[in-house]
Amino acid sequence: MGSLPETAVIEVIAGGPLLTIQDGGRLTARRYGVPVGGAMDRFALAAANRLVGNSLNAPALELTAGGIQLRFGARMTIALTGADVQAHLDGTPLAPWQSVLVPAGSTLSLHGRRGMWGGRNYLAVAGELAAEWAIGSASTCLAGGFGGYEGRALRSGDRIPVRPRLGTVVEGVRWWPADRRPSYRAQPCLRVLPGPQRSVLPEAWEKLLSATFQIDQAASRQGYRLSGALLPARDLSLPSFGVVPGAIQLPPDGQPILLMADAQTTGGYPVIAVVIGADLPLAAQLLPGDQLSFTETDLTTAQAALAQQSAWLTTGPEDDEADWLLSQAGAIG
Repeated sequence: MGSLPETAVIEVIAGGPLLTIQDGGRLTARRYGVPVGGAMDRFALAAANRLVGNSLNAPALELTAGGIQLRFGARMTIALTGADVQAHLDGTPLAPWQSVLVPAGSTLSLHGRRGMWGGRNYLAVAGELAAEWAIGSASTCLAGGFGGYEGRALRSGDRIPVRPRLGTVVEGVRWWPADRRPSYRAQPCLRVLPGPQRSVLPEAWEKLLSATFQIDQAASRQGYRLSGALLPARDLSLPSFGVVPGAIQLPPDGQPILLMADAQTTGGYPVIAVVIGADLPLAAQLLPGDQLSFTETDLTTAQAALAQQSAWLTTGPEDDEADWLLSQAGAIG
């Protein structure tokens, strides 16, 4: 065990499609019209932080779709969770869902998706990632231009200070078992509860549950437009009402919208369904062109699924390096 200099720096060499600082979000700011924001995949964020000994919702880097390079200016302990995007540390493959001690001057490169699923990664660093805090959170609000790093996506040349805690450089491997993660996969079937307008749009509800959809190119942290099937829509005259990440809106054109982390706080489109919280990590790992479907569930199941993920985060990672090596061999075999 050792210690880092008082302030270390992560330098952005390449920012890829979208690289931002995110945390657990602004959970109490909705009454001001401020989106919740924060990590798209909250489970992966919390696991990354747990692997390096941070609080679950501490600020970390959200890396989207690969094409990202970062240089570490000092020796530090990091953890990368989320998709397998062919990460390499100084040219050596680095599997996600583990902690690793990186030497000063080393470079982490994320090349792009391996396999059929995965769009986002979370990089946590043992200690405090310097960020702009606003309205109780360090998450980057791109629409508002505040939080994170100057309220914007990170780009080449940016330098992010890290203030480590004493004793946060730890030798050895900590890893997160696959059986204590959401069921990440290609073409996920997301569980939904009926939305407030489900009863007045029964045909749309039935088609939502029977069709296969595709993430449209018009997808962002605010929401995904879903193509592949048009739902029967009605021009309902509704006052604006509160909406949340996971809500599935139905505009008059019949092309549903799945709201995500940066969703607006109110909307006037009918909401026919809501994806349960435990399945939002699966949605967060989708990119334009990926397919998904929906299935109905009930509140008891939704609550149990969320409680199970909370229990996994409470249990935390494994510390046995021998077991980790066996798990990697099993995954390769």
